[in-house]
Amino acid sequence: MSLKDLPADAQPREKLLERGAAALSDTELLALLLRTGTAGRGVLQMAHEVLERFGGIAGLLHTSADELKAVKGLGGDAKRAELLAVLELARRALAQQLKEREVFSSPGAVMQYLQLHLARREHEVFAVLFLDAQHRLLALEELFRGSLTQTSVYPREVVLHALRHQAAAVVLAHNHPSGTVQPSRADEALTQTLKAALALIDVRVLDHIIVAPGAALSMAEKGLL
Repeated sequence: MSLKDLPADAQPREKLLERGAAALSDTELLALLLRTGTAGRGVLQMAHEVLERFGGIAGLLHTSADELKAVKGLGGDAKRAELLAVLELARRALAQQLKEREVFSSPGAVMQYLQLHLARREHEVFAVLFLDAQHRLLALEELFRGSLTQTSVYPREVVLHALRHQAAAVVLAHNHPSGTVQPSRADEALTQTLKAALALIDVRVLDHIIVAPGAALSMAEKGLL
């Protein structure tokens, strides 16, 4: 069943236009994007099943193109492209916020931004947020990629990129594909090594954030910086 086959008072589009987007459930909002279901499965049921599979809207936003392709009804390019476009819009909206104001005026936005970029990677990725003197975002760069268990990070490369961006400060970040965000001894040692290297060019390390699907940890908040 498509949305147009629903009773008028049950159609998400009409409900949204009459009462506002906030009146719609997560399932109804996703159904608007999907538009049609599959044989024997209405669009609202399909939307509900997709959200159940990925752990709600937050999980869906962290989902990769390959994971979406594996879902019955999302194998076609059009629907998958629309969902991926929404994901990219979310990333860009968060990036715009971080470029317009001090990063740590909204620490939650920083973690969300990093989760959208890194959380669902199958391998460890080490990234750096380069910040200006007002701690606004200049750039996010993924500098190193590794195996599921370890990433090789070269301090010299981090320093060179900081100089290239004329950064005054950085936030280090990486993901844990295992799902836990607890820092390892290696994470703590790497943080101190990079902190010392960047101090030589007067660049401060403000935090090291570890992300995983649905979770994030600030090493600064844990007193590990």
